[in-house]
Amino acid sequence: MSAQFDTTTAQLIEFGVGFEDEQGEHYALVPIDDEIQGALREMVVTTRGELKEAGGRPVLYEPSEKHGGKENLRLPLNDDFAANIRAIHEANNLPMEPRALSIPENVFCYFARMSDGKGHRLTAIRRATAFKGVLKNRLIQLFSDALKLVHANIFKLDRDFDLLVEGEEVQILRPIGFEYVADLEEEVCKAAPKNVKAISKDLPFVDFTRIEFYATKHSRAARSLASIRGQRTKGIDPARLQKACEHFNVKTKTVNGKLVVDQGSIMDFLHLMDRRLYQVELVRDSPESYLAASRSRIKESRT
Repeated sequence: MSAQFDTTTAQLIEFGVGFEDEQGEHYALVPIDDEIQGALREMVVTTRGELKEAGGRPVLYEPSEKHGGKENLRLPLNDDFAANIRAIHEANNLPMEPRALSIPENVFCYFARMSDGKGHRLTAIRRATAFKGVLKNRLIQLFSDALKLVHANIFKLDRDFDLLVEGEEVQILRPIGFEYVADLEEEVCKAAPKNVKAISKDLPFVDFTRIEFYATKHSRAARSLASIRGQRTKGIDPARLQKACEHFNVKTKTVNGKLVVDQGSIMDFLHLMDRRLYQVELVRDSPESYLAASRSRIKESRT
């Protein structure tokens, strides 16, 4: 990552939204005053603080991982799953639409883009959900020493962002916000054939035809494929893989020299490849098999 963005010298601050209408999804800029620019800078500072509180070193984002509400995650900006984020960060000549907030419930995200005194760029994005709840409530505001009901649509900024883009990296505070804005469910399924092709190079003895088709229709399977691609697949022994399948009751058969996974065992096979199936035997002769919601490799300790 390049040198950290300096919020104290932030300039050229742009505010924009993503909104939906009859023609689909669009992104546009909205004119803002100095007060809102200051609020956006404060939100970036708050987000950085939240990232530090969420964890020490940022961990690489994995689609199949079960993430908490707040994390300290990272993802290369050039990753396939960051395509929507990259589009917002790099878009030129976005239209200026002062009335883009006229129907707040149509807004699905908002963002701030800024440059600092040294030319570093930062983009901060937030899934737009909080203010939609505000619209359902009756709000009051002080007018001429008297409280009155506010009937106009209201757009409410949050206290922080879901993610930041600095240099060549996406810093993710809220995985659910990132996945929503990145449209991960669709992107991960679209990436399934590409991920299968990469994995197949290391596992030529496995027939992925059925698995690939299934993953293009089921995002959970596609997420697992994306995580498996980033793991150690080179050197997997065919006999050991077959033995592991039998151990965890993953139904397979051999056809023309290749391992074919039964339709009903595809997810179990992917969990096995993703190193999420494990077994313990705390009671004699009573092994218990489990599926790990999260995976973290334990380092060997030496005494």
